[in-house]
Amino acid sequence: MRTFGIVGLSGNGKTTLVVKLVPQLVKMGLRVSTMKHAHHGFDLDTPGKDSYRHREAGATEVMMSSSARWVLQHELRDEPETTLEELLARMTPVDLVIIEGFKAYPHPKIEVYRPSVGKEPLYPTDPHIVAVASDEDLKGLAV
Repeated sequence: MRTFGIVGLSGNGKTTLVVKLVPQLVKMGLRVSTMKHAHHGFDLDTPGKDSYRHREAGATEVMMSSSARWVLQHELRDEPETTLEELLARMTPVDLVIIEGFKAYPHPKIEVYRPSVGKEPLYPTDPHIVAVASDEDLKGLAV
């Protein structure tokens, strides 16, 4: 599977780019999956629902399935964070996996950078950023 990253600091528009890019790639005939890294705890479940109760009871994994989709939640408990490589190995093979986040990993990436957000760019110090998407001209970058 080929992978490509979309990185940038919070508020720069990474998700906006991903959700506009995926349909275009699918329209070109590619099978595309996405992966998103979160820097904080998140929950796909609702307190009080059966699957939430299973996890809260101590289950390491809880799988939910319906006629429309399935999801597998793995609770890390005291385990270290799963690596990008380990996560990719669990995914069904497709033509391209777009990875939002995981900015420290050495895969090819596009940085989404908007100077108006007021945060420093990543591209000056990350050799794996191959392009920058911005809403302003950025001096010193080839167009």
